[in-house]
Amino acid sequence: MASVVLLTGFEPFGGQRQNPSWEVARRLDRKTVEGLQIRAVRLPVSITPAIRCLGEAIAALEPRVVLGLGQAGGRPMVSLERIAINLFSMDEAGGGGRVAPVIAGGPDAYFSRLPLDRMLLALRREGIPAALSLSAGAFVCNAVMYASLHALRRRPSIPAGFIHLPYEASQAARHRSAPSMSLGLMERAVELAIGAIAHAPKRGTRAKSAKRR
Repeated sequence: MASVVLLTGFEPFGGQRQNPSWEVARRLDRKTVEGLQIRAVRLPVSITPAIRCLGEAIAALEPRVVLGLGQAGGRPMVSLERIAINLFSMDEAGGGGRVAPVIAGGPDAYFSRLPLDRMLLALRREGIPAALSLSAGAFVCNAVMYASLHALRRRPSIPAGFIHLPYEASQAARHRSAPSMSLGLMERAVELAIGAIAHAPKRGTRAKSAKRR
């Protein structure tokens, strides 16, 4: 039986008809990449239901890898997230509104457990625009990344992290000045990322978290 990659994506939000994170996850569902079977789960764009759905999926699937996908409209490339912070803003842009911790009493932040340098190299070798990112934001994407790492804090050997995707090309009609990418290219990027994870050395130490001061 193949080991499972839990691949999450989000439902459309903000009046959009689709969300590239879910479209890519849906396309990859049940595919096997380098011995890892992908199981896609669609999350709501609401922090409490999203975290609950994520936790249920982790419990049910017992994945070997947890990889979240999200839409980052305005970014010109695939973004490999380095860190998730224990902060959630009710304002999607993170510039105002009420803020609260993602997990009360949790560490200030968790660092990704993914082999980011290896993933970045794999994408760039195929000419896919990609970069490391130091901010997953302060909305539901960041919350899901943080919650996944928190849920797996006692299982340090399981790689977990998050990738942000640009707008899909068909969304460019609504966001004419924003960069976009084809679904096929984003799907290939995620497939390459999973392949890089599969070939990375196994983790043997506890995931790093930023201590509360």
